[in-house]
Amino acid sequence: MRCMSDDHTHVQEFFSARAADWDRRFPDDGPAYAAAVAELGLREGGRVLDAGCGTGRALPALRAAVGPSGVVLGADLTPAMLREAARAGRDRDGTLLLTDVAALPLRSSSLDAVFAAGLIAHLPQPGENLREIRRVVRRGGVLALFHPIGRAALAARQGRVLTPDDLRAEPNLRALLTGAGWRMTSYADEDTRFLALAVRDA
Repeated sequence: MRCMSDDHTHVQEFFSARAADWDRRFPDDGPAYAAAVAELGLREGGRVLDAGCGTGRALPALRAAVGPSGVVLGADLTPAMLREAARAGRDRDGTLLLTDVAALPLRSSSLDAVFAAGLIAHLPQPGENLREIRRVVRRGGVLALFHPIGRAALAARQGRVLTPDDLRAEPNLRALLTGAGWRMTSYADEDTRFLALAVRDA
């Protein structure tokens, strides 16, 4: 088993400390998650991964999108978050995997889409990690990078100032995705949501 890096340990500690209260802190995000999932264009019987699923708030919407014959996976690095997902009953909507998105235990080209809420800011090696996510998605498959509030609102919540080198700024994110084999198809950064969609290139 791979030793966890300092980055991974920090992410686990951050989310472990917040897992029990996570859903109570953000009780009104459900509709925003459902709307973002709708943008993936999933079909009945589709195969989708929620990467960095946390407490699994996207899993019910993903299950509704692919139906009972589809495959829904939720992957997270933090055991406490997955325990909260199961406690909330969201393990009924998808299979929960304790795993690192840097080394997914999935076959290449096995998924139609990946949904990732709040993940990009916590990736230790974003370019490399996005390439690994690309590996498990079929050609023409879709990636959604989502957050239920926009960059400015999130920065204000966290008490920081947005800078031009922000990873999720449109030119930075487009270049990052392109370098990892994705083609950005839409970008929305509004007060009430952040959503970038990309398609896996050939």
